[in-house]
Amino acid sequence: MPDSHRSHQMRVGRFSETGRIYLLTSVVHNRLSIFADWRLGRLVVSEFRDAQDQGWADSLAWVVMPDHFHWLIELKSGTLPDLMRGTKSRSARAVNAALSRSDCLWQKGYYDQAVRREEDLKRFARYIVANPVRAGLVARIGDYPLWDAVWL
Repeated sequence: MPDSHRSHQMRVGRFSETGRIYLLTSVVHNRLSIFADWRLGRLVVSEFRDAQDQGWADSLAWVVMPDHFHWLIELKSGTLPDLMRGTKSRSARAVNAALSRSDCLWQKGYYDQAVRREEDLKRFARYIVANPVRAGLVARIGDYPLWDAVWL
């Protein structure tokens, strides 16, 4: 299936609701492991923090993996598309500047899932922060440099 068709399908039925909690996932173009260099991953983390500082979203948990990120947020203002467009655009500019390049960083679109029940929240957060362990990147969560959760 062409990427443009999948990207369109990801948008079908998407609804942004302030105060709602969402799990957001975005993937690096061609699944390149750009964030294997943790210093480049910190540029994405900086955008997560900026989104919170600007009042767009509260970050509840996140992990930046070598070729994607998971971000659990509570949407505070605006829409998911605006939040993700801004986050991906600014992080792409920062990464490209650090690498002295102008390549595409992110795949088009993103995945979102609304967290519907309070008991799901901790399950999603555990899934996010345990991602590096499941991927075999580290033996313990604390050994991975690019994650955080408000509960810790």
